[in-house]
This record gives sequence, C-alpha cells and structure tokens, in this order.
Amino acid sequence: MQLYNTLTRKKQEFEPIDPAEVKLYCCGPTVYNFAHIGNLRTYVFEDLLRRALEFEGYQVNHVMNITDVGHLTSDADEGEDKMLKGARREKKTVWEIAEHYTKAFMDDMKRLNLLHPTRTCKATDHIPEMVAQIRLLEKNGYTYTSNGNVYFDTSKLEDYGKLAQLDRQELKAGARIEVDAAKKNPYDFVLWFTQSKHGNQDMQWDSPWGRGFPGWHIECSAMSVKYLGKQFDIHCGGIDHISVHHTNEIAQAEGALKKKPWVKFWLHGNFLTMSDSAKMAKSDDNFITLQTLIDRGYDPLDYRYFCLQAHYRKELTFSWESLDAAKSARRRLGARMQDLGEKEGDADQKYLDRFAATLEDDLNIPQALAVAWDLMDDNMVASPAKLATIKKFDSVLGLKLDEPFEFEIPEAVSQLVIERNEARKNKNWKKSDGLRDEIAKLGFKVLDSGGGSEVQPL
Repeated sequence: MQLYNTLTRKKQEFEPIDPAEVKLYCCGPTVYNFAHIGNLRTYVFEDLLRRALEFEGYQVNHVMNITDVGHLTSDADEGEDKMLKGARREKKTVWEIAEHYTKAFMDDMKRLNLLHPTRTCKATDHIPEMVAQIRLLEKNGYTYTSNGNVYFDTSKLEDYGKLAQLDRQELKAGARIEVDAAKKNPYDFVLWFTQSKHGNQDMQWDSPWGRGFPGWHIECSAMSVKYLGKQFDIHCGGIDHISVHHTNEIAQAEGALKKKPWVKFWLHGNFLTMSDSAKMAKSDDNFITLQTLIDRGYDPLDYRYFCLQAHYRKELTFSWESLDAAKSARRRLGARMQDLGEKEGDADQKYLDRFAATLEDDLNIPQALAVAWDLMDDNMVASPAKLATIKKFDSVLGLKLDEPFEFEIPEAVSQLVIERNEARKNKNWKKSDGLRDEIAKLGFKVLDSGGGSEVQPL
C-alpha cells in the first residue's frame, strides 16, 4: 500500500511498526460550534483510510481527540479560547457548550456512517498527561517561562518546521507570526497558560507553573502518546494543520520523548471550497452544516458520495448542482444493487483485485468508485457474484447500498411519465419509447405492469 507522506512529500510503501496493529491518530473537533461540511470532508477521508486499511487486512487502533479547552481563535497563540467564545455567544457555560457540540459532532459522524474511533479522548480529561509531557520538555531543556506562561523554545530543536518545510531563514523572520514580546523567537509557542494571560478563562487547573490551562498543541501530543505509545504509524488532519498545529505537535513529542520519527506517516486532506472559491470557516460565519443539507432534502450519505468523487489530496468545490448529481448517482447505484436480488455468491476476484489496487494507490477512492460502476455494468458477472462483490466494496465506500432508501421523483420526470402514459393509452408506441429515453436521460427508468407504471432511479 502506497500512501503520500507529507513529511517526505512523496508516496511511500506503508508498513506498520507492529504488523498486528495499525496505530492511527486523527485530530478531532474543537467543540464550540457545529462542524461545517468542510470539516466533515476531512473526517470522511479519515474514515475511508481506516476502512481501506481494514479491507487490506489490518487491525486499526483509531484514536481521536475532542478539543474542549485551549484552542484559541488563532491556531498560534493569539485571541481568546474558542470555547469561551462559544459560551459567550450562547450565554452558556463552557462545559455546557462542550457537551452540546460534542454530541452534535457524534450525531454527524453517525449520519455520515463514519466508524466510531476505537477511543475518543477529551482534552479536559487528560490534564495530568499534558503536565507530565511539559515537565519532560522542561527537563530536556526545551522550555522557558515568560510573563507567567511556559513556552516551547523552537531554537533548541534543530529540525523544527520539517513537516511544513520551513527553513531557518523563515524561522528567524517569523513571517506568519505576529510579534510577541514575551517570546524569544517568533515561532515559539505556549505549552501552558497561567492567569497572566486570558485570566477570564473558566477552565483552569493547578500546575507546577501556576493555575491555568494547556496550549492547544500539547493536547494531541500527550493523548496520542498515552493511547498509541511513543511511536505510531499514521497521524491525520486537514492541510491547514501542517504549518502550525502538527508542526508543533512534532516538536513537543520529539523533544519530550527523543524519538524520531515520532510518527511515520502524516496524511492530510485538502480543503472543501464553495463554488465562489471562498474557503468555509466558522470564524467567518460562512458555513454549511450537515443539518443544512438535510433541511434541503439531502441524505447525509449523498454528501459522503459527493466527497468520494475527489481524491483526498485534491481541493473539492461544493455546489448545490454537484450535490444533486451525487444524490442521483448514489440512488442509481443503490437501485442497481437492489435489482441484483438477495442471493449472494462468491465475490469476483478480478474486481476485488482492481478495487484493492485503487486503495493501495494512495487511497484513490474516485477510481474505486469507478470500479464499482464498471462491476455493475459488466454483464459477464452473474448477479450473485456482483452482490457479494459490491457489498465488499461498500465496506470501504460506506454508502449503505444494501439498505432501502426513499427517493424523490423530479417534477420534470413526473410530467414525462404522464405524457408517456397518455401515449401508451393511445397506442402511440414510438412516442412512448421516445419519452422513455428522455426519462432515462434524467436518471430514471420506467417499469410497466398491468397496474400502471413505476419509476425508479437507473
């Protein structure tokens, strides 16, 4: 299996550290608001990765965090805590906000048919582990205290910035960081905040450096080490995490553990953009949630199908027209599967091999989807074999193709059916056949019987 490793900027053959188990860590949500569909694209990609690994025969230990403290409105050390921002917006406590939006995120996962992680871990439940890792960094000479806050000294780590491929000149210039007089170096970042900064933070804990709360980056380092060990196989997230969050995670973990590489493979999903090319962001109040799609008549799995049509490393542009096309395609594929009947035979090995080859090529899910359609169109494969094979495919695609679903008949199709019924009544078979073809172009088929005509997706 070849996976593109952000750390090396190339595809590499994947081999787990422990052949018995793939250790996978995925950055989870900051639970101060609903996840938007751009966020959810990343979780769909990570779910596909896990399913593909399991399809290949691996056992996967999948850990995902819930960030309920420490993530500021900037990915660096600027602004206020996002949880506090959410609490003020809704006039609730930060604890109520965390509970509400954690449940909302878990509901979205279920609706998108995302496999539940082996373990989910809340930041607020792991403060002792974070303190312990900061103390290790302190012992190893990577920290300093300034204005009451504990900072990571990036100048002490020779290869800081390797994930983002930042060179030493960039580090000195600090091009992406606002000047902070408390820092020795522009890229230094906070490991532990005390009351000297953000003193109105509701979530605070005692620590060797004073009462306060952890920085965002230390959370993932501490929790992943606790549940996956000092070295593990794959760390995932969105590409926006590369330059700051994941870069700082590596610095913390490798500085504390003296284990290089801490993570063997770093995989990152690309952005979902709106059709006007504007990136969706909760900070801009410009985002669409899964519930928005449901309210407009879409099934969450229509959105999952939409995500499958682009490679995870490619930018994907969202539009209502493209979601309509995905909705229609998913229903057609499901209807084709249901037409195969209930008798299941042996899966077709030729198609299984083709499907596996797409997964092994850096998770090429669009090609995997194309193989599924090729299978459905192949008249040389008997229905029982097709059924067994497409079920195996769907263990990765996650579209629930074997479950019945309701579909809407567009008004244009309904009108053509009425005209066709009238033509059949008048025994105008040529017109009837032409109207059948027009209906097919719109993605539907007509089944005639003594009781009338039934319309189904192709």
